[in-house]
This record gives sequence, C-alpha cells and structure tokens, in this order.
Amino acid sequence: MITAALLGNPNVGKTTLYNALTGSNQYVGNWAGVTVEKKEGFIDNKIKIVDLPGIYAMDTYSNEEKVSKDFLQNGNVDVIINIVDASSLDRNLYLTTQLKQFNKPIILVLNMVDVAIAKGLDINYELLSQKLGVTVIPIIASKNKGISDVRDCLLKEDYITNSSNSLKFKDEKETYAYIEVLLKSITNKKSDNKVSISEKIDKVVLNRIIAYPLFFGSLFLIFMFTFSWVGQPLADFLDTLLNDSFVPFLKNLLASNSPWFSSLLIDGIVGGVGSVIVFLPVILALFLGISFLEDSGYMARAAFIMDKLMRKMGLSGKAFIPLIVGFGCSVPAIMSARTLESEKDRKLTALLVPLMSCNARLPVYALFASVFFPGKQTIVVFSLYLMGITLAFGIGILFKHTLFKKDEEPFIIELPEYKLPEPKSLLIHTWEKGKGFLKKAGTIIFSISVIVWFLSNFNTTGMVDINSSFLAAIGKFINPIFIPLGFGSWQNSIALLTGLMAKEVVVGTMGVIYGSNLTHVLPDFFTPLSAYSFLAFVLLYTPCVSVIATMKKEYGNRMAIFSVAYQLILAWVVSFIIFNVGSIIIR
Repeated sequence: MITAALLGNPNVGKTTLYNALTGSNQYVGNWAGVTVEKKEGFIDNKIKIVDLPGIYAMDTYSNEEKVSKDFLQNGNVDVIINIVDASSLDRNLYLTTQLKQFNKPIILVLNMVDVAIAKGLDINYELLSQKLGVTVIPIIASKNKGISDVRDCLLKEDYITNSSNSLKFKDEKETYAYIEVLLKSITNKKSDNKVSISEKIDKVVLNRIIAYPLFFGSLFLIFMFTFSWVGQPLADFLDTLLNDSFVPFLKNLLASNSPWFSSLLIDGIVGGVGSVIVFLPVILALFLGISFLEDSGYMARAAFIMDKLMRKMGLSGKAFIPLIVGFGCSVPAIMSARTLESEKDRKLTALLVPLMSCNARLPVYALFASVFFPGKQTIVVFSLYLMGITLAFGIGILFKHTLFKKDEEPFIIELPEYKLPEPKSLLIHTWEKGKGFLKKAGTIIFSISVIVWFLSNFNTTGMVDINSSFLAAIGKFINPIFIPLGFGSWQNSIALLTGLMAKEVVVGTMGVIYGSNLTHVLPDFFTPLSAYSFLAFVLLYTPCVSVIATMKKEYGNRMAIFSVAYQLILAWVVSFIIFNVGSIIIR
C-alpha cells in the first residue's frame, strides 16, 4: 500500500481535500489549527493518506511541525501531497521548498485557482512543475473540481518520482528571494491595481476603532438568533408539547401499571431526559451561528483582532481560537491548545478554556432565563458568556504574573479569503454538535436520571417520600456550602453534584426531583437574584469528568487537580458576591 502524506499551511483547504479523497466525515473549519493530530484515510484500499497538522514551515518550532517532520523522516512515506493556496503562492511555497529536502515525490496541489484568477493571476502550471521538479495539479476543492485528477494521479502513480531539483538555502531570506524570482517567471498578473473583496471587507472589519464593537456585535446577533428569534421559541414549543401533551398521554397509558414503574418512566426517564432534550433547538441555533463565522473566514480575523488584548495575559491571538472552541466543548478546546507554540501558552490556555461557557450549560441557562427573566433571555445569557470571558481575562493576567512568568511567543496566522459558507458544510457541523448532544442524552443523562430517580424514591427501608430518600440525605449533607450563595436547598445541591458528570444533567436532575414541569416549580425555590447566582456558579464551577480526564491526559494529575480546585473556589466567590451584594442593593 502506498503511503501519501498530506501537508499544507492552515486555511488552504487541506481538510476539504482529505475528505473528498477518503470520504472522511471530519469537520472542515475556516481558521488555523483545526487539524491537530494526524489522521488516516484510504483510497480503494490502495492508497493510505495521512493528514498531518496544518503548518507554515519545517523549522521544528511547534509541536505540529515536530509531528510532521518526524513522520516524513520515519513514516515510510512514498509521496507527499502538498496543497497550497494558488492566490498566495509567495507564502505557501516556503513550505514546499522545505519539503523538497526530504527527496520524496511531491504532488503540488494548487487549490483556490478561482480566487487566483479573480485576483488577476495567470499561473503557468507546466513551467512551475519544471522549475520545482514536482507534479502540479490545479483544483477548486470547495467546488469538488480537480479532485478526481488528484485521485487518478495517486492511483496510477502518475507523478514525477525522480527529480534532481533538491533545493537547499542558507536561510529564510535566501529562500524567499528564490520564491520571488520563481513567481515572476511562472505568473502573469493581469491587473496590479485590483483590490480583492476580502481586502475591501478587511478595511472595515480590521479597523482599529470599530473592530471590537463589530466582533461583540456579531456575537450578540448570534445570541439574538439563538434565544429570541429561533432557538428558544422552538425549545418553548417542544416543552409545551412534552408537558401538555406527551406527559398526560403517558400518564393515562400507564394508569393501570404499578406506581413505581409509572414513576420511573414519567418522573425518572421523561422528567430527566425530556427536560434536557427540549433544548436541542437552542444548541443547534447557537452552533449554526458560530459555524457561519468560522466558515466565512471571520473567526481568523477575530483571533487577529484579539491578539493585542491576549498579550496582556501573556498569550498570542492564536490562543483565542481554543477559547472560542471552548464555547462548543472544553474537551476539543483543551486538545486544540496543542497548536500553540510554547508549553506556557498551552498550559495557560488549557486552564482558561473551562471558563468559556460550553454548550452543555446552555440548557441550564435557557431554562432559568426563560423562567426568571422573560423577555430578557438574550441579555441574561449574553452576560454570562461575557462574564466567563472577562474572568478568563482577569485570571489570565493573574497567572501570567504568578505561575507563568515566561517570554511570549510570536503570533502567526493566515487570514483566509472571505467566502459565503456552503449550506451543506454548515448543516453537517451543526448536526455533528446536535448528534453529540443527543448521544449524551441517550447515555449519560439517561443513566444519571434513572440513578437519581432511584436515590430519590428509596432508602434502606424501601420506597419512601423524596424527603426521606438517599438523595435527600446526600443533598442535606452538602447543601450548607451553598446556603451563602442563595440556593442552599438540598435539591439544588444534588443537581450541581450530578452536573459533574455532564452539565446538561443539572436540568435532568431537577426534572426528576422537582417534576418535569420545571417552569412552574422553580419559582418556589429561587428568586431572580438567587437564580442568577446559581447560573454564575454553573458557568464557573468544576467542569465535567470528561474535561478533567482530558486535562489529566494532556498535562498530568497536578494540573488537573489545580484546575478543579481553582474553578470551584472561583465559582463560590463570584456567586457569593453576586447574591450578597445584590441583596444589599435590592434592599
């Protein structure tokens, strides 16, 4: 079997090409660092393609470069597929010149030739092939044009195998001088004065005065779409359908069955899982918005915009990308911190990622915001996300001057061309998030709901009232910790405890304990102030076990324990301040 290594700069369409060649279902993002680990795919069981991390050079500077260099040296590679952005050959060919030094056949795939043509670039592909001693294939990966040519070239082994063009240069300056001469010989620019659409947009988007308002305004629009226009209204519809139609129907259907069996199905499974499932539209709406920003090319600009602020806490703008990924799930966000160049940046970013509000917390926010802040859900939820970002910034500055007193690393990121996201790509990414949520509902939340139901209905004497159950005993033992925060009932303490398995379980547990119709029950246990204090605690307290396990795997026991401890303390302190200062103001 032939082994082909797929390499290229971030944002050149490498993952799109990989998916098209192998049929992989990997998510395609539009910002640097989406591919962290090498991935393997196969063409007709004859060609193995190894998708290596997106890198800019082979200088053994970052972990990504080390992985790629090591594989090319020791991975028995037969051919290198080097995908480049045809509209930015001056930057992309630097990596190509370094790949030539491995003395492997190279297929140089020129992607986005349509963008190059739009910029007025006329590239002589045959001359480029002769000059570099590589096989050149032009493609437009996003439109699936030219993919079959790459596939056929690999299957037929129809590429240049013995080239004497082994390029060696003294330094970076000499390399770029060679590339400049090469490009003058193989390209003809038809218009020197033509300004691209991306350049025109960037004059506005990257303007130093309006860049930040535009960024936060974009996020606010996504929250309006999620909580006011589409997501929350659909969630309310599902909630009404569940509690006003399905639950009464199920009760009538099970009327002749034993009380404990009916309680298990209605109070345990439907109350727990159903209370969470109704928020699926909220999660889908949020990630549709975030996916749109990623695939349009704007998210890379967001990292560029945030570089100046990130420097204040000792990080580069590139660290902003894992933090944004944290809005989806902290696990891949912590893993994507591997793309950062220094150990200090990786560790500091991993510690801050859990402060970003992941999608697992959304059902809790959506429930409490709709019950206690009707008409103001968007503002309330947006304030929680903003709180997480602000506290991450403050904690980052604190850690910079205490735990991580080391030099800062340079910031390099490719700003891709703006493009209108493809509906198919958006829907696939959004569905992947929704599918993960449903899978969790069918496994973890289902299991925890059954366990909580059992503990809330039994003690050593058998089936009892909930206030005499195992669950009540556990809740009453830990609830003094939360009394100063305004939500010290044992039921809420149990919900937070089970939330360590997965944050969605907080709502599921409440659905089992309080009953499925939480909208009418929760005002008996919370005020708007204590509800907001509770939401702040959910935002900040110890992440779920999956995140803790990932932190342990990536950085060891000490850092995992430190992460758990500092977040628990931070959550308690912030909730204490919110509730007690708020109580003084309200008086």
